[in-house]
Amino acid sequence: MTALSIVVPCFNEEACLAALHERLSAAARSAVAADYEIVLVNDGSRDKSWDLMRTIAADDGHVVAVNLSRNHGHQLALTAGLDLCRGDKILIIDADLQDPPELLPDMMRVMRDQDADVVYGVRRSRSGETAFKRATAHGFYRLLSRATEVDIPLDAGDFRLMSRRALDALLAMREQARFIRGMVAWIGFKQVPFAYDRQERFAGNTKYPLKKMMRFAFDALTGFSSAPLKLASHVGMALSIGSILLILYIAYAWAAGRSIQGWTSLMLVVVVIGAIQMFALALMGEYIGRLYNEAKRRPLYIVQEVAGDRRAEARLGYIAEAIAKSERPGGRGKRPTK
Repeated sequence: MTALSIVVPCFNEEACLAALHERLSAAARSAVAADYEIVLVNDGSRDKSWDLMRTIAADDGHVVAVNLSRNHGHQLALTAGLDLCRGDKILIIDADLQDPPELLPDMMRVMRDQDADVVYGVRRSRSGETAFKRATAHGFYRLLSRATEVDIPLDAGDFRLMSRRALDALLAMREQARFIRGMVAWIGFKQVPFAYDRQERFAGNTKYPLKKMMRFAFDALTGFSSAPLKLASHVGMALSIGSILLILYIAYAWAAGRSIQGWTSLMLVVVVIGAIQMFALALMGEYIGRLYNEAKRRPLYIVQEVAGDRRAEARLGYIAEAIAKSERPGGRGKRPTK
């Protein structure tokens, strides 16, 4: 076991990898001398990221490069790196260098001084981000805090330092739709904030467009709260009460001899109620779909290739290894090669 593992999920980050490796290595050496590893996880990049990772791993024995079989998504790529790392302390950081690696020694000092299992970064400022993204992120974290049963820290991303026992508890959770920062909050132990200023992206473009951000937010909400289902029941109750009041009004108008007209208003009510019913069914379908995915028990990720020194075994995923002249096909993820 090494003193420190740094886990970095990467997707189309060829412009960042050289600077990322240099800054991570310098930060790790200042924190733990030479007792560290950097786990780079290639999440199905379409640029030259994997070629660069293999080159870096060949030149630096501290680097382990993991190539997933396809694009699994940020959270599953991060899960793969966490599953395969060997460190006693684990730093999670993105490849875009918006979260400064140079904060690692200070985070380790905070963990040691406060005897904490998790030190999570809290963003004081967010340089280089649009007003729309800052506003939506602000609203999302506060909505999530109110809706979920878990106390998820505000304005905190995946940038954090964890102890091995906290990571082992996290890896015991095998669900498919993963929201890592919420899962870390769920496991408990002593967790302390670390305020910092988030920087602009070093190079390239964001890998979280609006569509992915909305999907990520919905996964977080449905993964840690039954509030959407409760909302559907509350709306149904309100509509039931409204229907009773409407029936009473119709009975009163009939008894008073008033003519009730309004085909348009009637159709409007029908459409509104139908839309609410479809919304409630969609919410229930989302939760049922989650149950369906969990019931299949598929591995969370599949590794196609590993470059560098890897001695850890996958607990949550599947590693396809290549051996020469296999005597029997199939079994244990091995395939014959020439």
